[in-house]
Amino acid sequence: MPKFFCAFLISLLMLVPTASRAEYDLSTDTSDPLFILHDDAILSESGLSYGHDVLRIGQALSYGLNDRLSITGRVHYQIDFVGREDGFSSIDIGAIYRMERPEDNDSRLISDLLLGFKFGGSSHVRTPWFADSTYYAGLRFGRQWAGVSLAATIKSTWVFDKTRGMSYIDFIPESYFRLDENWRAGAGFTFRKSTNPDYNQEWIDLKMTCQFGRTQYTGHLDYEFEDNEVQVGIKVNILF
Repeated sequence: MPKFFCAFLISLLMLVPTASRAEYDLSTDTSDPLFILHDDAILSESGLSYGHDVLRIGQALSYGLNDRLSITGRVHYQIDFVGREDGFSSIDIGAIYRMERPEDNDSRLISDLLLGFKFGGSSHVRTPWFADSTYYAGLRFGRQWAGVSLAATIKSTWVFDKTRGMSYIDFIPESYFRLDENWRAGAGFTFRKSTNPDYNQEWIDLKMTCQFGRTQYTGHLDYEFEDNEVQVGIKVNILF
């Protein structure tokens, strides 16, 4: 499995010179890890994934208050085929604030502040969103070129629960390639260190996206090295 991931990443890197020669509309590329909504824009994100005998369904709606600040509401529902944890696996509200835009500095770097709150949920989810309440805050940095975006996120999460309280830190490097007018590919890695070692995780995420106008269709494959867990899924983004 790791050899496959390495080969995939090398193949993507070989495509960078070709992709970077084209020009793309970054304001509609909603799968880009550095994407942010502009004034009065609305983004719908619908997802379906399966892994570890659990089918997950998610829906998010985001609204751009201006070209720096957007807010998001999300809900996740799951069907547990072997256990009893059917139901809502999390409900959360978050915000992204763009502290620095490309035009604000000579290096054309982007920096974002991430804030959010989650509540409710189940233990059979990718992160322990099953707790009474969960808060997170993070910083994201990166740069966009015509055909390539590179980003890195560091995020701290605090889980408040009578029996499963903990905190953890995620470090998430991501790469995203605009292969041509309609096709995109992305890869990322999540390193997680938790105060509860049972929740230390290392995920690799691979995705392929097809864009039609202001709609994107994405297929993704995620693999977690600690527990050899695989998740596969699809996602549909519609920008209004």
